[in-house]
Amino acid sequence: MITKELIARINELSRKKRSSGLSETELAEQQMLREAYLAGIREQVRNMLNQIEVVDAPLEGPKVTHVNEIAFSLRPSHKLH
Repeated sequence: MITKELIARINELSRKKRSSGLSETELAEQQMLREAYLAGIREQVRNMLNQIEVVDAPLEGPKVTHVNEIAFSLRPSHKLH
């Protein structure tokens, strides 16, 4: 779950990394927090997609298909140089 505290800590570590660098412990914490943040985003997207209903052939009667399985990644598909 994404909380204000999670985002604040991510931002705090990011600022510290740019200014003075991070210790190994802080680098590990930063990676863990980023993964938690991405997991929260993925959960939010899944929840939104689970609310979608696709209705086919409305003139022939309601045929409703729910979006049950999704697979996606928030990682870029190519590296930017």
